[in-house]
Amino acid sequence: MKLSDRGNAMPASPIRRLTPLADAAKAKGIKVFHLNIGQPDITTPPEMLEAVKAFSDPVLSYGPSAGLNETREAMAKYLRGIGVDVSANHVLVTQGGSEAILFAMAAICDPGDEIIVFEPFYTNYSGFACMLGVHLRAVQTKVEDGYHLPPVAQIEAKITPKTKAILWSSPGNPTGAVFTRQEVTALVELAKKHGLYAISDEAYREFCYDGHVATCVLDVAAELGCSDRAILIDSISKRFSACGARIGFLVTKNEELLAAILRFGQARLCPPTLEQYAATVGYSVIDKYVPPTIDEYRRRRDRVMEGLAKIPGATCAVPEGAFYVQPRLPVGDADAFAQWLLTDFQKDGKTVMVAPGNGFYATEGAGAEEVRIAYVLKEEDLQIAMDLLVEAIKQWNQR
Repeated sequence: MKLSDRGNAMPASPIRRLTPLADAAKAKGIKVFHLNIGQPDITTPPEMLEAVKAFSDPVLSYGPSAGLNETREAMAKYLRGIGVDVSANHVLVTQGGSEAILFAMAAICDPGDEIIVFEPFYTNYSGFACMLGVHLRAVQTKVEDGYHLPPVAQIEAKITPKTKAILWSSPGNPTGAVFTRQEVTALVELAKKHGLYAISDEAYREFCYDGHVATCVLDVAAELGCSDRAILIDSISKRFSACGARIGFLVTKNEELLAAILRFGQARLCPPTLEQYAATVGYSVIDKYVPPTIDEYRRRRDRVMEGLAKIPGATCAVPEGAFYVQPRLPVGDADAFAQWLLTDFQKDGKTVMVAPGNGFYATEGAGAEEVRIAYVLKEEDLQIAMDLLVEAIKQWNQR
């Protein structure tokens, strides 16, 4: 039977697409070091897990479509703590930050409409856009510039009558770039000027290094008098190393938009209840949990950068935040190289898995020599993985 055009067009995830090859390698007894996916090995706060275990109601029933009041208030209180003036009424709980992005796109775009993004970008933006018939208008950023924004005129040139929003991630996945306050202000000003929404994916907010500081879109929009244009996407997945909990947030002061998104939420009934209890507790221990986590990721970043420095011809910006780096490697075809790592390369029974960089671009042919590396493993494992990558590139280029 024929599938829909939408189903056939849906892109495979570059993060997970090579999993069958990794599984085949493991079946041969090869240990695979996973640098392809942002799944941290850092322990989830035990208080969050205890909150789930403490649930004693005789029935696990539906919760509110907007999320539990206490979870919404916990998120609002957290945002107020970083200087953002919001209340629980501005917060909707979603099934992960991914659903928040999907709902935001669905609420503001019709099929054929456009959203401006900055490539390389979080690959699932493409998937959500495909599901909705939305077109991504990509503005390229460059590794040589640390993946920071090009001149505003270059961004503005991408705006058409069908443009509905500007979407960005900072700290960035997959780039590790932390946009300056000036950059975020320029984007919000552009959105205000052209009547667009400014959508900021801030799931990695805490993870900034070397003095860099993440800027919240809601704060800038309030300063510019256009809070109705700002949409914040957030999540507990990375902040609390709780990716499987699937708890995200959409925050906006636009009441009409909130009402529309709530109707989408009603169609999927409610976000997961037990995980919301965990999230609520998580925000009560954030001050003791996050600082050592930031230090750990900084050390891991430095270990990865030491490894990349051993690769002649590699080009890489030092990540300012998040826990990813997207280097350009001297391999010609990074997609083929990533597959070869799993099918033909091993050293002492070990290999490494990376995500091909072209999957983080909308422009055909872009990112062909890039990979995304997630530094989510403990330092000793990262050291082994980077040594494997250095050796693999030598062998790849000697074939």
